[in-house]
Amino acid sequence: MSDTLWGYQPTSGHTPGADLTGFSVEATDGSIGKVDKHSDEVGSSYLLVDTGVWIFGKDVLLPAGTVKGIDTEEKKIHVDLTKAQIKDAPEFDRHSHAGDPGYHAQIANYYDSYRIM
Repeated sequence: MSDTLWGYQPTSGHTPGADLTGFSVEATDGSIGKVDKHSDEVGSSYLLVDTGVWIFGKDVLLPAGTVKGIDTEEKKIHVDLTKAQIKDAPEFDRHSHAGDPGYHAQIANYYDSYRIM
């Protein structure tokens, strides 16, 4: 599991403390939804994305390391994943997310298999 997956890439344009709520999230092949919640916590940074009707209201947890760029003027976040990769991601579990290291490992293992560094 990559230690950098839960932190923003230095080239992403992320500013700690910036409010990303409501930003649209763009996969490499189109829009996937909007940021519902996010965290800047060191070693555990993520975006919680509401996919809306695209995949029937499924929320997905995207580790910050999947973010390749943030456009604050356009309020868009670009991730280094396709829509299919995000659609096939493990379902977000609000109960496990809060403190289950096994859940974070499951998410990390899934996204690590797609990361290009």
